[in-house]
Amino acid sequence: MKGTKEDPWALKTPPGTSDYTVYKDEWAQPPALVCQVGSTTLKYLLRAIEDLHLWLVEQGDWVALGAADEKKPTSAGTVEAWGRSPDNPIGGWYGLRKGYRGRFGMYLPPLLEELGLAKVTHEPRNNSMRAI
Repeated sequence: MKGTKEDPWALKTPPGTSDYTVYKDEWAQPPALVCQVGSTTLKYLLRAIEDLHLWLVEQGDWVALGAADEKKPTSAGTVEAWGRSPDNPIGGWYGLRKGYRGRFGMYLPPLLEELGLAKVTHEPRNNSMRAI
């Protein structure tokens, strides 16, 4: 079954410059998406898939990704800003690993595209996504 630790999704960042894998860890507390980028492991709440898709449906149009590291600011209205906003469904960060909570706008969009929930642009920079 795709999306497990034994058979993770093999994805590329929106610009197509980096490979990474993602799998669901439904038994983690809380349930998580585990994103492996080289030797770095990032973790996001599993519910981020559904929550991000619902938010994109509400937006009704293309939304800039705005990917940024945890300690860097992000532009309002972007996927990255929503993934750390006190106004999102969880009231803050979807990232679970302190110091590695950012890059939501880099690693979640290709997964939603792989799952058939969104379209993502694949330009060298300034990518966007929208719900399907």
